[in-house]
Amino acid sequence: MIKLSVNINKLALIRNSRGGNNPNVIKSALDCEFFGADGITVHPRPDERHIRYADVYALKGAIKTELNVEGNPSEKKFMDLVLAVKPAQVTLVPDNPNQLTSNHGWNTLSEKSFLQDIIAQLKEAGIRSSIFVDPQVSMVEGALETGTDRIELYTESFAQQFSINPTTAITPYLAAAAKAKELNLGINAGHDLSLENLRFFAQEIPTLLEVSIGHALVCDALYYGLENTVAMYKRCL
Repeated sequence: MIKLSVNINKLALIRNSRGGNNPNVIKSALDCEFFGADGITVHPRPDERHIRYADVYALKGAIKTELNVEGNPSEKKFMDLVLAVKPAQVTLVPDNPNQLTSNHGWNTLSEKSFLQDIIAQLKEAGIRSSIFVDPQVSMVEGALETGTDRIELYTESFAQQFSINPTTAITPYLAAAAKAKELNLGINAGHDLSLENLRFFAQEIPTLLEVSIGHALVCDALYYGLENTVAMYKRCL
């Protein structure tokens, strides 16, 4: 079974827009677990515009499933956080501090030495590592040299092309996933996966271990309810 990790950043964004604690992101995470999610993902950014650093500490102490923390390791504050919290997994993402959302993977060739140093720190702390990569065989090959446990395939281009031609959309991902399997790298995926395209993606890449989904899932929950929505995404997997 492919694991579903629910990204709760958007719930924190709603909370922060009015102050207070509504919705309660810790309770929301626990509810997602109760409704069948296999993990919780958060992506704290330096300005704490959605998930706050304090939320990450609280989540680690509250949830029973895996906590996946995403972020750019060039920020010392981020590395201090994950080394203190020790989540099950850290997903390294090359975001700029003011970036609205993730929009590209690492260049695992030119940034190999930097990633090697960061991943060595995570391994020493007993934290599983995953790095965000575009669906390019060369980037997957470069990922192996960093020492990472997994890659996370950045799926925005798949989502954009899916409605036009699913076969064309999935093709580069099949090659990247085949190379990852050959190199014994675990495969995660995320970004713009939805009820419309998730089943196809999961069926085409049977070696997929985990997807992290936030924006689409939270939007769907406005119409279907959170419990039903988590179940619908699980059925796609």
